[in-house]
Amino acid sequence: MEQKSVEKQAEYVLVIHGGAGNIIKEKMNPEKETKYVEKLTEVLEKGAKILQNGGSSLDAVEVSIRIMEDSPLFNSGKGAVFNADGKNELDASIMDGKTLNAGAVANVTIIKNPISAARKVMTDSEHVLLIKEGAEEFAKQQGLEIVEPEYFFDQNRWNSLQKIKNREANEKPSPDEKHGTCGAVALDKFGNLAAGTSTGGMTNKKFGRVGDSPIIGAGTYANNKTCAVSSTGHGEFFIRNVVAYDISALMEYKNMTLSNAANYVIKEKLNANGGIIAVDKDGNIAMPFNTSGMFRGFINSKGEFEVKLYGN
Repeated sequence: MEQKSVEKQAEYVLVIHGGAGNIIKEKMNPEKETKYVEKLTEVLEKGAKILQNGGSSLDAVEVSIRIMEDSPLFNSGKGAVFNADGKNELDASIMDGKTLNAGAVANVTIIKNPISAARKVMTDSEHVLLIKEGAEEFAKQQGLEIVEPEYFFDQNRWNSLQKIKNREANEKPSPDEKHGTCGAVALDKFGNLAAGTSTGGMTNKKFGRVGDSPIIGAGTYANNKTCAVSSTGHGEFFIRNVVAYDISALMEYKNMTLSNAANYVIKEKLNANGGIIAVDKDGNIAMPFNTSGMFRGFINSKGEFEVKLYGN
């Protein structure tokens, strides 16, 4: 059981993840391990600086996820996996715990930072979720950075697609090969919570599949009364179980602590691979997962800092 209780309320807290799955130390070469630790550390330091300087939890979440979207290490943005047609289709969402406003985009292919598009949907439209060409046209109108689809090409992700396609006729690919996400949750000095999630979805996904990452209540949820949550894992199950909202609801209606609610949902109820990161209104955090590892870390105003890749 991995959680950390903050004895007294921290002024600000930032928690991040870069996906849960088959992450085993024996299978990770030291050079790659160092890259993950360094990038997660960079994300936490830059996100925390925003919070330290009185910035909003929304700003910290967006900036943290943008850094991960710009890195090929994570299945989002630059490192997104390929669908069955050999394209990168990206999803993202963000939610403001103060107002319960939210924004999301799905199946976009030319928006450099989908998390920023999701925030624009929240702040500059009357909608919550925009998809495909409509979301891309909206992003252009909002002046967001547009790139050629080739920008998202990553050789390792392409090799993974070919490996799965070659095996598809003979055996079912392991779910651990097919998902990964990045996300962030934050509590700012004003007591406001925010959550965001961004992903490339599942390798070899078909038929315009959309997972939980852009679905408010499943992949992302934030409410100042309870907590902020970002999910990672087998998206279909996170949607069916409304995982992110379920954790908040258990806190609000059954008066459960964040750690108890999060551990119950992920380790007892979910029955699928994945994990979440969360922070509550008092600055307590939870990072439970039921896979062999999850790229994760947190930082707060009390000087506590942690980055981890593997299980306990």
